[in-house]
Amino acid sequence: MRIRLSSIFVDDQARALAFYTEVLRFVKRQDIPVGQYRWLTVSSPEGPDELQLSLEPNENPAARTFQEALFQQGIPVTAFEVDDLGAEYRRLRDRGVVFTREPTDSGPVRIAIFADTCGNLVQLYQKRG
Repeated sequence: MRIRLSSIFVDDQARALAFYTEVLRFVKRQDIPVGQYRWLTVSSPEGPDELQLSLEPNENPAARTFQEALFQQGIPVTAFEVDDLGAEYRRLRDRGVVFTREPTDSGPVRIAIFADTCGNLVQLYQKRG
């Protein structure tokens, strides 16, 4: 058993695809029309291609409520590991990304949190030591 796919809800799939590919520099892997929505996945160019993030529409009222509650409480929906948090923070901030938490020590990691423009908070982390 292994994790190959993880999903997050987004309020606009086109905007999410643009943010995750153009700003975060992820790579589009799947883009298949499914009715009025899309089966849309991205992956990191630094990771294995088979590990993908699905950008799911939040059209289900339960999904929308969950997404909005996490955002309002300041809870990230997912986390991505980086090698140099300071450099990634500066790169993303210079591209207009809004951070709700600047790089901060948190136990064995340093973390930063940003808004993905699609209704989510995302945490970046770097292992310390």
